[in-house]
Amino acid sequence: MPIIAENNGEGNFERELIPSGLQVARCYSMIEIGTVSETWEGQSKNSKKVRLTFELPNELRVFKPEKGEQPMSISKTFTLSMHEKAGLRKFLEQWRGKAFSEDEAKRFDVSNLLGAPCTLTIVHTEKEGKTYSNISSVAPVMKSMTCPDQINPNKILSYDAFDWDIYNSLPEFLQNQMAATPEYGRLQAAMA
Repeated sequence: MPIIAENNGEGNFERELIPSGLQVARCYSMIEIGTVSETWEGQSKNSKKVRLTFELPNELRVFKPEKGEQPMSISKTFTLSMHEKAGLRKFLEQWRGKAFSEDEAKRFDVSNLLGAPCTLTIVHTEKEGKTYSNISSVAPVMKSMTCPDQINPNKILSYDAFDWDIYNSLPEFLQNQMAATPEYGRLQAAMA
């Protein structure tokens, strides 16, 4: 009896791009990825990473009929650092509309941003023949604008309070990235 594999097109869909331009958004998810090895300008280094995800409450779509309309979402990954040159610090300073003092930057709990509104500038970029939506910049919500109420529940995943249900709900590529970190390895070792 043969076992036949076919390509019927299922799972091969073109993801709808988030419309480019200014979008009101709300941060609803923070995932501590862990320490990732990366190469920058020929130098290898290890950096702790965090992934912030924003819902776009004015861009509602039906992804699964049983859930009805849900907001589109977009994520950005940062090195978990408040160094003056760090991308996260620059992003957060844009978001709040002012620079951090050195005292504020010594230790900042990014999870305090869960539920916080902002405006994101979305750009479309092409890479290897595919077009992607990316966050170009962030700013506070202007006084003349409003951000609708949050739709998605807050989601935070930290190695200090690891939640397997949240981990199992993440996309496979993100689970794989986390599984390659020493933090995840220590978590597994502690469970053995």
